[in-house]
Amino acid sequence: MEISTIGFDLAKQVFQVHGIDRDGRVVVRRRLRRCDVIAFFRGLAPALVGLEACSTSHYWARQLRALGHEVRLIPAQYVKPYVKRQKNDAADAEAICEAVTRPSMRFVPVKTADQQSAVMLQRTRDLLVSQRTMLVNALRGHLAELGIVVARGRKNVPALMAELEQSGSEVPDLACQALRPLADQLAAVEKQIEAIEATIVACHKNNETSCRLATIPGIGPIIASALAAAVPDPGVFASGRHFAAWLGLVPRQNSTGGKSRLGRVSKQGDANLRRLLVVGAQSVLRWIKPGKGNPWLVTLLARRPRKLVGVALANKMARIAWALMTRGETYSPPAVA
Repeated sequence: MEISTIGFDLAKQVFQVHGIDRDGRVVVRRRLRRCDVIAFFRGLAPALVGLEACSTSHYWARQLRALGHEVRLIPAQYVKPYVKRQKNDAADAEAICEAVTRPSMRFVPVKTADQQSAVMLQRTRDLLVSQRTMLVNALRGHLAELGIVVARGRKNVPALMAELEQSGSEVPDLACQALRPLADQLAAVEKQIEAIEATIVACHKNNETSCRLATIPGIGPIIASALAAAVPDPGVFASGRHFAAWLGLVPRQNSTGGKSRLGRVSKQGDANLRRLLVVGAQSVLRWIKPGKGNPWLVTLLARRPRKLVGVALANKMARIAWALMTRGETYSPPAVA
């Protein structure tokens, strides 16, 4: 079969293939079981294969590239406009085959297994931090029902633990039996987070790009490692603003008739990276005093809410990070007038 372009719709067990020749005629349209995928593509001449950037897409992209095919990953939202009428596997594969041939289409770089492992480390830490927050909130809420309240903040959590361990505590025995598993789980999660953070810091020290990103104010080892892992090739972005837009740190547009209407930030792209950058920006704003510090931030804080300024600073940090990754430089603070 003379197939030039293939749309490959991914799934867990049943996959769909839609292939066309150089003239656009449909050559193959069939379903494949998971065990038949490699054998099918091994029997084809090298072709252009389009996949949606979804779960397992990077794995299959690496497998098909090893067979000699040219593989391109397309964001799912860019494939949807090409779906004809109702959605099904065959229509999705046909839409992918059509979208991958568009000259203006944007693609997702294929990650290696090591790059995906670095991203998994960040996602695992994020999940454990969320679980820690849930456990702390549960302990605080239950003990508040018994009249035990301590100051806010994670540093005051040991005081909650002490209330459970004191022999003369006001906590009934039945409540202790209910809350002690939560306390034990919280202690275990704390140790797991510390271990993962130590691994992230070790990877950060061995990564030259991550070390250069850590020179930016507001970016530490965690954020620098996350950026270096999630953006292996910054050259896919035409500018720093395109990178900030990919992170969802630019205003959402609803413009028409030559009139620009800008709303809240779009919140597109990687939510974890966007959250980390905003948290890092807020840590910088914490040390800005009225009339002292960066003139741009001081002026902006005088006329805008702090959270809005934090998002604006996160946007600027993202553009600086793109410039450092692209040029191979370190951060240089602006000259004071």
